[in-house]
Amino acid sequence: MKNKIELKKILLISIVIIVSFLLLFAIVHQIQYQTYTKQFNEKLNSIIVKLQEKYPNLTPNEIMKVLNDDEKVEADLLRQYGIDLKQDAILLKNDEAFQRFLVLDLILLGCFSISLFTLFMVYHRKKDKKLVEITNYIEQINQGNYSLDIDDNTEDELSILKNEIYKTTIMLKEVAENARNQELSLKNSLEDISHQLKTPLTSIMIMLDNMIDNPEMDKQTREEFIKDCKKEITNIHFLVQALLKLSKFDANTIQYHNQTVLVKELIQDAKNKVSVLCDLKNVDIQVEGNDVDTIYCDDKWQVEAITNLLKNAVEYSENAGKIEVSYVQNKLYTQIQIRDYGKGIDSSDLPYIFERFYKGSNSSKDSVGIGLALAKSIIEKNNGSVFVESKLGEGTTFTIQYFKF
Repeated sequence: MKNKIELKKILLISIVIIVSFLLLFAIVHQIQYQTYTKQFNEKLNSIIVKLQEKYPNLTPNEIMKVLNDDEKVEADLLRQYGIDLKQDAILLKNDEAFQRFLVLDLILLGCFSISLFTLFMVYHRKKDKKLVEITNYIEQINQGNYSLDIDDNTEDELSILKNEIYKTTIMLKEVAENARNQELSLKNSLEDISHQLKTPLTSIMIMLDNMIDNPEMDKQTREEFIKDCKKEITNIHFLVQALLKLSKFDANTIQYHNQTVLVKELIQDAKNKVSVLCDLKNVDIQVEGNDVDTIYCDDKWQVEAITNLLKNAVEYSENAGKIEVSYVQNKLYTQIQIRDYGKGIDSSDLPYIFERFYKGSNSSKDSVGIGLALAKSIIEKNNGSVFVESKLGEGTTFTIQYFKF
């Protein structure tokens, strides 16, 4: 509020100057009037004395009547003495006094004008100084320095401008920080992707080299190598597809085409997509629910989301394990639950499992840390929500709720 106080101070000083000079003008004019009156009365008194000496019978009442009578006398006797009543003063002393008072009035008027002009210049010099500061702030912002100080902010027009610049600065700072964070996130994502692709590709290369270098390899070992290669290729395919889909969500280019679909058909399509992984681990997926239950959604993308959750359940399940999928419907939402009986998720990891490339301490070696993030994005954009419950050694349950409003 510093400048607001400064503005009030300038206004107060201006008022004091104006009032002071008005008082001075009033005093000077009063002195001027008294001077004129005194000199005129003294001269008039001399005339009356002369008249009384020459005309003793002339009474004071007659003299005062002449002086205060409003009757005009047309005779212009003073003209014969070279005095024009309309232009010339009878008393030379009053003319001299008028000249002195005129000079004094001009001096006062000049001082008054100089004072106001000085005050005006001081105020505008401070405004110009502030404009220079604001210009420097803008130059600093253009150079990437966003540390704008607004401790001396005010409520005048320049302060409003400075406030807007400050808001813009904060916005630019957030944009710059977001850009840096996105750049860092992209860098980390590329590193994660590189790592996720490097490991399975290396495994595939090693297994293929073994089969090529050992043409006499026994059939069982060769089949195991082929099975492992297929598994790694499946993981790579899933990773690449998930990344492509996530990039579409980031670019906001996804358009949902919602329609009413049967829940059992969504789950069956998702189940078919993970059938290869289920066969590799000999995992059985059991489905339970009302065959007529429906969801209003984009079936293509929701199959993708459920597939990712099922894939996660398969990865956490033990060999020859089972996964239970159940669904129910009420007036508010349709709910799908996916439960596995695998090793479970540590409680410290639960808040982060929907983040991209996050792999918990108990993650499966086949996990790439992207499927759950994609599933959450798909479900939430289709008016749904997903949450998880898990206990180590007992398994994990994912619950999806698609709301009807």
